[in-house]
This record gives sequence, C-alpha cells and structure tokens, in this order.
Amino acid sequence: MKFLNDSFHVSATAKLKGGVFVLWYTLRRILYMVITLWLIVTITFVLMKILPGDPFGDAAAKLAPERLQILKVQYGLDKPEWQQYLKYMNHVIHGDLGISYQFPTQTVVGVIKHGFPASFELGMISLVIAVLVGLMLGIFAALKHNKFGDYSAMFIALIGISIPSFVIGPLLSYFIGVKLKLLPTGLWIGPEHRILPAIALSLGTIAILARMMRASMLDVANQDYIKAAKSKGLSTTSVVWNHMIRNAILPVITILGPIAVNVITGTLVIETIFAIPGLGSQFVTSIVSNDYTMIMGLTIFYAAILIIAMFMTDIAYSIIDPRIRLGKGK
Repeated sequence: MKFLNDSFHVSATAKLKGGVFVLWYTLRRILYMVITLWLIVTITFVLMKILPGDPFGDAAAKLAPERLQILKVQYGLDKPEWQQYLKYMNHVIHGDLGISYQFPTQTVVGVIKHGFPASFELGMISLVIAVLVGLMLGIFAALKHNKFGDYSAMFIALIGISIPSFVIGPLLSYFIGVKLKLLPTGLWIGPEHRILPAIALSLGTIAILARMMRASMLDVANQDYIKAAKSKGLSTTSVVWNHMIRNAILPVITILGPIAVNVITGTLVIETIFAIPGLGSQFVTSIVSNDYTMIMGLTIFYAAILIIAMFMTDIAYSIIDPRIRLGKGK
C-alpha cells in the first residue's frame, strides 16, 4: 500500500511540474512575441520617417501651405518624431492602426477587415493544395527512389521552383481560361473563381514540400528502427505510415508555419493577375503613394500573423511527436 501511495504521489508531482513548465513556456513565448512585435513596429516607424517623399503624395505640391499645415496637425506630423512614435504606439496597443493618408475616410483596420478575407481564403486554399500534393509527391518519390516515379515527381517539383507565380498565373489564365474556357480568368465571385489563382499560388510551395519530404523520407528509411520494424514482419503500409511518414514529416512541420504565412501574405501578384480584391493591391498602392500609416499597419498585421504562426508551429510539432516536450528540444 505504501508503494502505491508513493507512486501516486510521484505521478501527481510529475504532472504538476509538467503543467507548471508548460505554463511558464507559454508565458515566456508570449513575452518574446510581444517584444518581437514591438521591435517590428519601432523599426517600421523609423524606416517610414527616413524614406524620401511626402505622405500626402502629389497632392502636397498642389495644396496651399496653410492647408498642408492643417493636414499635418490633423495627422500629428507637426509634433517631434519621438512624440509621434509614442502616440502611434499608444494607438497600436489599443488596436488603432491609424487613418490612411491617401484616403482619409478609410482606417487601416477597416481596409484589413475588407481585404484580408479574400487574401486569407486564397492563401488557405493554396496551402491545403500545396500540403496535400507536395507531401504525396515527396512520399511517392522517396518510395520510388531512383526510379521513373522519383524522376517524374522531382521534375514536377523542379518546374514549380523554376517558374515563378507571376509567369504561371498568366499562362494558366490564358490557356485554361481564354483558350479552353474551362474556368474563369479573374474576379472573386464563386468557387470556380478560386481554382486557377489557388493552383498558381501553390505550385512553388508544392515543389518545396515535395523535395523536403522526399529528402526526409530517404533519411528516415536508413534508420535502424525502420530496419527493425521490417525485420519484425510488419507490412510495408504499416512501416511507411506508422514509422517513416510520422518521423519524416517533423522537419516539414517545422517550416510549415513560415510557409503558411508566406502563402497567405504572398498573394500580391496573383491578386493583381486575377483581379482579386485582397490586401495585396492595397499594399502596392500604399507603397507607391507613400501612405505611411497603411504601410506600417499592414506590416504590423502581417508580422503578427507570422509570429502567431511560428508559435502554433511549435505547438503542432510537439503534438505530432509526443516524445518532444515544449522547450526541451535541443
């Protein structure tokens, strides 16, 4: 009985320590996320101030000095830069990213709410396609190593890496949309309008995931535990699914967070080609017109997505492989 009580006490203590450790790890990561975001806001603010040009664009040259001064007072540009920085940080903390210089009736948050859903939907559809196709190609290439299947899969991956999306997009639009008339060539109305831009955006990511999954699968295939599993008489399907894929996918999960953000936020060219009302066109317009608040707001927004995605990647990494404990990986 004493042995059982001691075992229960040890188990409860271990669980308590584990819970405290996970809580401390989470709080520490959140602190790092806040510090990183603060640095990004600060650096972006400084860069905006040293860039050449005027935030009011060509209109500044046409305005009377009195009117221009009124605008500067309205946007707080008449104050010293350190005061502008403190005021901007206070607004960011309260979720206010400012008002567009070029479109005074639009707030940055309003633009994000209006444009991001389309960019996010396109990015997520592309990411799902890229993950499914990329992993299958990588697994297939590894299982057919140095055979026709391997060469074919890697040739497809090579095309995806070599040809950028701004070339793939117009080609798909012309041949499939204009010549064959199978799918619409633009706009963002129905499900059929999502197919071509999603494929064009996903090809580069498919190539990256396929090559990485293939290399990881080949590395795992030479490990001793795979040979031991085969020697026990396990079926090929069981070895591949329960041992090879489970371990080979870990490096892919590591880069999946940044890749996901890159796909979601990298829809600029595709949105322009297929006339999609996302954030990409807004970002380009704000850069061309020196719309400082819009540039800073969108940069902060995209940075926050990347930081959160990196955090979620760490969580997913530990879930897929229970042997890994948060914060204990070397």
